[in-house]
Amino acid sequence: MFFFPLRDDNNHNIRPIITYIIFALCVVVFFWQLSIGINLTARVFGMTPLFIFGDSSPLPLPAWMTIISSLFLHGGFLHLAGNMLYLWIFADNVEACMGWAKFIMFYILCGVAAALTQAGVNLTSEIPLIGASGAIAGVLGAYLLLYPRANVRCVVGFFIFFKMVRVPAFLVLGVWIVLQFYALGQLSDASGGGVAYLAHIGGFVAGMVLIPFFKSPDVRLFSPAHSRAFEVSPIVARTHIPHIGKRPDNQSRNPWGEG
Repeated sequence: MFFFPLRDDNNHNIRPIITYIIFALCVVVFFWQLSIGINLTARVFGMTPLFIFGDSSPLPLPAWMTIISSLFLHGGFLHLAGNMLYLWIFADNVEACMGWAKFIMFYILCGVAAALTQAGVNLTSEIPLIGASGAIAGVLGAYLLLYPRANVRCVVGFFIFFKMVRVPAFLVLGVWIVLQFYALGQLSDASGGGVAYLAHIGGFVAGMVLIPFFKSPDVRLFSPAHSRAFEVSPIVARTHIPHIGKRPDNQSRNPWGEG
């Protein structure tokens, strides 16, 4: 059994410009990485703990700036796609609750907190850290406090059977954070890993800590849901096909008597 989130039932009345810009930047930068080499861009623009806390960086970009530049780099298509999916589902509501200017600061601070959390485990590591995962984890942490009962439309599958189910955000995000701790525990018994799970956890916690200070005063935490939880529907909804040439019996004539 698995579930795959698609979108939330949580409308807002603004256009989330910064969310769109971050999404577009990450995609454009990824194709730029492909054109000159992902490993090369990671080495030059990724955050390397050794250069932040120890030796001076031999690279042209100041070490502190790589904390920011690393937020827009990705190591592969699946890395990018997973991050952009969660950004697309959850970031618009978080941006709406604080405005675009504060959202820029919030996103960067969560990314910085995530990067420093991961780097703090091994200050002399020469492995560059890249990806928007930590900053997006901060968005998820904020969303959990803002809209824990909002429903997320998920494709739920069991063998060959698939349905669309509205799942409360606290369950979707709860599963996500449990998986991060589980993966972290698995890595502690392994020789290494390519995913910075500590960065995810650090970003998530940062988002939860920062959101009370960044949200607008009129936005409250723990907002109610706008749809019913655990409603089940087909993946592809039935399409209504209108009658052609003949009016249904239960349809009244228009006020002018034309038919």
